[in-house]
Parts: sequence; structure tokens; C-alpha cells
Amino acid sequence: MRNLLSFSLLLILSVFLLAACGENENNAATGNNNDVENNDEAANNNDAENNEETANNQEEVELDGELIVYSARNETFVQALLDKFSEETGVEVRALHEADPLQIQEEAGNVQADVFISNDLGALEYLNQQELLEGFDPANVDSIDEQFRADNNEWIAISARARGFIYNKDMISEDEMPTKMEDLFDSEWADVENGYAITRGGNGGMIGNISALRYEWGDERTSEWIAAIQDNAAGIFEGHGDIRRAVGAGEHAFGLVNNYYYHQQLEEPNDNNVGFIYADQGEDDMGAIANAAGLGMVSGAPNEDNARAFIEWVLEEENQLAFVGESLEVPINPELEPPYEQAVPFSELKVQDMPLKELGNYFEDTRALIEDSGLDLELR
Repeated sequence: MRNLLSFSLLLILSVFLLAACGENENNAATGNNNDVENNDEAANNNDAENNEETANNQEEVELDGELIVYSARNETFVQALLDKFSEETGVEVRALHEADPLQIQEEAGNVQADVFISNDLGALEYLNQQELLEGFDPANVDSIDEQFRADNNEWIAISARARGFIYNKDMISEDEMPTKMEDLFDSEWADVENGYAITRGGNGGMIGNISALRYEWGDERTSEWIAAIQDNAAGIFEGHGDIRRAVGAGEHAFGLVNNYYYHQQLEEPNDNNVGFIYADQGEDDMGAIANAAGLGMVSGAPNEDNARAFIEWVLEEENQLAFVGESLEVPINPELEPPYEQAVPFSELKVQDMPLKELGNYFEDTRALIEDSGLDLELR
């Protein structure tokens, strides 16, 4: 009996010990699972916090340093835009105004400029063909139609213009004026009172004008046209601003300019009795020669981040209008209204049927053609 009781007690004790061990194992397993879950939750929280912190850091990135801009345009048309960018971003902008586009090519081995601004798409496309510009996909680039951009956005046009004749209404009537480019072959225009004015051959607008004629007429006829205007023009000026002021003052009866110079002259307090004729608008005419002003990032730009930021900033609609600014050109973005009443939208003009990218194919040879003619060698 004593032996049976001892055995029973031993059995109960064993069962109790086994139960206790099982409970400890379960507790251990539960504890391990809780630890894993807690660790996973902590890791997820850390990831979320890190991602949020990264996003916040990206939003808080501020531009600093400098931006070097080479501009082929008149300082009057560009500096206010650059000042606006500097004020809004804190980036110091240093600009070389009226720069020759070939300076970008000359400095290819020691790049100095971050952005190049041009009043001639021929120059921009030429630099692009030489692989001297670099493209990317900036925000709002789709506001500019593809025909006004390089294939990979190496350059983007912002404002457009057309060629024509500004004239002094006190000296010559609209009916007496030439209406198309080929009219200037005729020496009769040399006999008009005080004659007419053109720019020197190296002017960007004149280069684009002659490149477009080469596309339309071929080189031989275009060379004859250059010779004719060189012989018949009464004045050869450095720039179009000089022409519009001279015509307004009655120093010349009319001049060959871009349309926005007419708008500028209308805003002058004096000498503003001028008119404008868009060239080649007749049914059988080729249409007005068009060009545009735009910009591109220089390949190897020393301040690439600032260059990208500047181009994206310019593409904001407010700044597209600021780019037009003092020039009084027409915005290329069809959603934007020109900032002045006298502007004729491009949709209402008959424009030469030539892709503006073609100007790049003629740029270098056109300069040589002009120089061979001697048009670049004298001012009158």
C-alpha cells in the first residue's frame, strides 16, 4: 500500500512537471513571436519614418551657388528674367550678353556656360548637332509643341517672331511698300526717299532669314538676293533696334526687321507713327519667315543642377511670359495670350512651310555665304 501511494505521488509530480515545461515552451514561443512582430512593426515604423524624412528632405532642398548664362540676345530682353530667377531661388546668375553661339563650341574642352539662350533656333540646333547641348524631360515641357523642341529637349523654344517690313507712315504709304522678300531684288527700292535699312550679315535674325531663303530658293538665288540688298540698302545697322529707331525718326523709309521691333517702336513716346507688313502673305507666296527664341542646357555644364532648375523654372507659364518680356514677341505656348494688343497670333499668319529645326542644317554654311558676300564687313 505504501509502495502504491509513492508511485501515485510520483506520477502526479511527473505530469505536473511535463505540464509546466509545456507551458514554458508555449510562453517562449509566444514571446518569440511577439518579439518578431514587435521587431517587424518597429522596422516598418522606421522605414516609414525614413521615407517620410527622405521625402521631406527632397522638398526642402534649396538651390544655391551660381548659374552661368550665355545669351545671344540683347541684354534688355534677358536681364530682368535672370534677376527674377535669382531673387526667387537665391542662385547668383552671371550672364554674358550678346554672346556668339560659336563660343560654346570653342569652349567645348573647357565648358564655362551652363545655359545658352538664343534668338535663333538655327544656332541652337547647330550646337545640338555638334552634341554641345544636353536634353532632359523638364516639368511642363509639354506646354511647348514638339515642333518647337529638339528631339530630346536639348533646346526648347519659348517665344516666336516673323520677318517683315517696318515703315514710316509719314514717308511712304502701305500701298507703296514691298510685300515679299523677292521684291528686294528690284533696284527701285534704292530710289525711295532715304531708302531702306537692313542689319549686318552676322546678326542672328539675318542669318535665320537667309537660311530660310536657302531652304526655299537654293544657294544661287539666295546669293543674288544678298548681293541685291547689299547694293540697294541705304543703311546697314548693327541690330534691329537701330533700324526701328531710324525708321521711326524718318532716317529711312522702311527696314527689314522681326515683327516685335514694330511693337517696340509703337511704345516709344515719339517717332511712333509706323506700320508693319508681314512678308509673303499672298496666295502664291511662301509665307512669312519665322524663327524663335529659346534655350538649352550646355553639355558638361559646371552647375548642372542649377541649369536644370532654371529651364524648369522658365517653363512655368508665368515665366514663359517673363521670357517674352521686353522683347514683345509672341509666346509659343498657345494657352498664353501675348502681353500686348497689336500682336498677330501665329495662327493668323501664313508662315513658311519649313520645320524650324531645318535652320540648324544651314547655320554654319549660311554664315560663310554671308561673309563671302561681304555683307558682314561694313555698316552704313
